[in-house]
Amino acid sequence: MPSRKSSRPRQLELSFSPLGLIAGVDEAGRGPLAGPVVAAAVMLDELQPIRGLRDSKLLTARARDRLFDEIRAKALCCSIAMASVEEIDRLNILQATLLAMSRAVDGLRLKPHKVLVDGNRLPVLKVLSEAIVKGDAKVKAISAASILAKVHRDRLCADLHQAHPQYGFDGHKGYATAAHLAALRAHGACAQHRRSFAPVREVLGESAVVKADTPLADHA
Repeated sequence: MPSRKSSRPRQLELSFSPLGLIAGVDEAGRGPLAGPVVAAAVMLDELQPIRGLRDSKLLTARARDRLFDEIRAKALCCSIAMASVEEIDRLNILQATLLAMSRAVDGLRLKPHKVLVDGNRLPVLKVLSEAIVKGDAKVKAISAASILAKVHRDRLCADLHQAHPQYGFDGHKGYATAAHLAALRAHGACAQHRRSFAPVREVLGESAVVKADTPLADHA
């Protein structure tokens, strides 16, 4: 009797195709009210498989940190890039996210034949590309990119917390939690808050004070 097919999405080994190398791309930080949006591009090495790759949101922080180091050690190449808060406010979050993705692909040491991007929108790229909805659960290279982007951004938020502990960035990572909104009301905004986001505008109003900018460290 044939076995039943699993309903879980099957991750595909797409580090190499007959036509050339494949890169996976994903982002972290579209939804938060503060901080940059981060994108990563990864080209896996099929001769050095990495166990446990999956959507970064389904992993513990400890597992993500372990895989972050393993991906950087075993991948053929990888790249992490950002779009700043200023670019988010000027371009809008979608266009800033696509810009960060494009920068991540451009930063790869090797040129991929094809780029697989999580989601349903594609950045402007100089190579063949395809958008894959829920790609971080289907394609290992995209899963790896999601882990790099998530860990990198979480570390940026830890730095931001050191500079502005009153906001609690180490906990909410910039998302619109009740505690974060309360801190905005109490302390105003720092320069890493996204002024184009409605919750920030609504909480702060026109008279909000913007504190001096604090550069974020590079963890790439």
